[in-house]
Amino acid sequence: MDNTSTDWQHRASCRDQDPELFFPVSEVGPGAEQVQRAKAVCGSCPVRSECLAYAQSNGLDFGIFGGLTPDERRKSARRARRTTASTGAQSSTARQ
Repeated sequence: MDNTSTDWQHRASCRDQDPELFFPVSEVGPGAEQVQRAKAVCGSCPVRSECLAYAQSNGLDFGIFGGLTPDERRKSARRARRTTASTGAQSSTARQ
């Protein structure tokens, strides 16, 4: 687990919410409504980016963090890796 400061958690919009809201059993059916309610809380959160970074750096595979579902976080991480790889390949080619 990442040992960086988690002081941001005290400013999170979710701190007074039922934690189960952010851990839906499914993203379909009744779970879809729960996901939307959790994302609505995240939408106005002042520490949304810190929350997302924490989830990504610690490999959290469950729950809504930073307004993203686990699947959305995985897709975001893949996009970031592709962009980084693409940028690295371009700058390597430019140096030649």
